[in-house]
Amino acid sequence: MTIAVFNYTAWTTRYPEMGAVSEEQAALFFSEAGLYLDNTDCSPVQDVTRRLMLLNMLTAHIAALSGALDPSGQPSGTVGAVSSATEGSVSVSFDLGLSPGTAPWYRQTQYGLAFWQATKGLRSAVYVPGPTQITEPWTVGGYSWPR
Repeated sequence: MTIAVFNYTAWTTRYPEMGAVSEEQAALFFSEAGLYLDNTDCSPVQDVTRRLMLLNMLTAHIAALSGALDPSGQPSGTVGAVSSATEGSVSVSFDLGLSPGTAPWYRQTQYGLAFWQATKGLRSAVYVPGPTQITEPWTVGGYSWPR
């Protein structure tokens, strides 16, 4: 079975802002990313190099949602996308009507949005024609068999 293998050094080189995430925690985020993009031979992304790149994007997305970019290292406690904001007396509203794996969930971070855009081709329908119907079973290759 060919799977994409997480490489912490390569991941932090690509996403240096994630340097505060420990290698163990990043590996757990990578495993979680496999819930959103299959990391087996049955994956819709057969090119393992491309699959690793996409899984790394998801790993960064999950890390960012978990608070990796916050100086305190804690998640912000907010869930959802910002639906409105005001300045005077500071108020922010969040849209909680999103589910993991949907476009709004991915749009919460730049990494998720990059993944969403990169996988656009995977979300379109693929036409698989059905078998050819044989309407006259006694005719094969232009010849008629006796009935």
